[in-house]
Amino acid sequence: MNVVIKVTLFYSKGVCFLMKNDVSPPMAAAVPRPSKFQRFFNTIKRQKALQVMALLGVVWMIIFHYIPLTGLWIAFSHFNIARPIFDAPFAGLTYFRQFFSDPNIPRVLYNTLGISFFRIVIGFPIPIIFAIFLSEMRHQRYKKLVQTVSYLPHFVSWVILGGFIINWTAESGLINDILLRTGLRSTPIHLLGDARYFWGVAVVSDIWRSMGWGAIIYIAAIASINPELYEGALIDGANRFRRIWHITLPSIKGTIAILFTFAVAGLLSSNFEQVFVLRNPLNIERAMVLDLYIFQVGIRLGRFSYATAVGLMRSIVALVLLIVANRVSDRLTGASFI
Repeated sequence: MNVVIKVTLFYSKGVCFLMKNDVSPPMAAAVPRPSKFQRFFNTIKRQKALQVMALLGVVWMIIFHYIPLTGLWIAFSHFNIARPIFDAPFAGLTYFRQFFSDPNIPRVLYNTLGISFFRIVIGFPIPIIFAIFLSEMRHQRYKKLVQTVSYLPHFVSWVILGGFIINWTAESGLINDILLRTGLRSTPIHLLGDARYFWGVAVVSDIWRSMGWGAIIYIAAIASINPELYEGALIDGANRFRRIWHITLPSIKGTIAILFTFAVAGLLSSNFEQVFVLRNPLNIERAMVLDLYIFQVGIRLGRFSYATAVGLMRSIVALVLLIVANRVSDRLTGASFI
């Protein structure tokens, strides 16, 4: 017989086990494991459509982000617009030394950091709060209406929005009309005509434009939370505030940490279009931010090498802030993008 049957009885805790052992079949031939290149090629083959979509993004990044990096040579050379970039004589760190000795830089950095600081302190939590309020709404039609209306300003150019803001903040504008009618002021004030109010106008108008759009990511993060968590908290007697505090916020803390990291990295990057539209000779003392200064020095004064050096310094500082903020976020919340 080709099959040998062995019966063994095991008595353990009153249970009888019957085992049947067959003759082991011949060992199958070992299948060679595909190489890393073959696995990579097979993955690409399975995901052809996705890879084509990703490839278009990579090409776009190379054309508009990586190839222009060759222009950084301008910061290290005495560039002349009438000559090719790489024919300009080498200048070393001349323009970087000019940056550190420029008397206008302290005022420019003060305005840039001041506006960015209030945008983070005031503007960063508002989309989170707005997203939580939207997620708590039960009336779906009203919820969609509010959501749509809050998105609309994001799709309107700052050139158009700037015209609205200039009219609203004029002495005969909407804001002064409300202040006078409610008795909060006895005389009108030109908000954009006084440098003291420029930061407030810039921060509030930026929040108004970006609040709805910035809440999209948080709404998506809240929608991914397991509803059973809320049901269990509701059974335990937790009210709405406690469910938000103990379930919603801890569940989206990773998203908050990563977006806050990017916000910190952009401390030296102001909204150029907004400032360019709202600035005027009366508020330029508080409106002169780093991006506007680079534009005026580089384009209007023709100091291309110096403007490129200032822009490169800003990018280096932003990279350092990004790395530091990411490390801090990883330590505190365990969420990071690296």
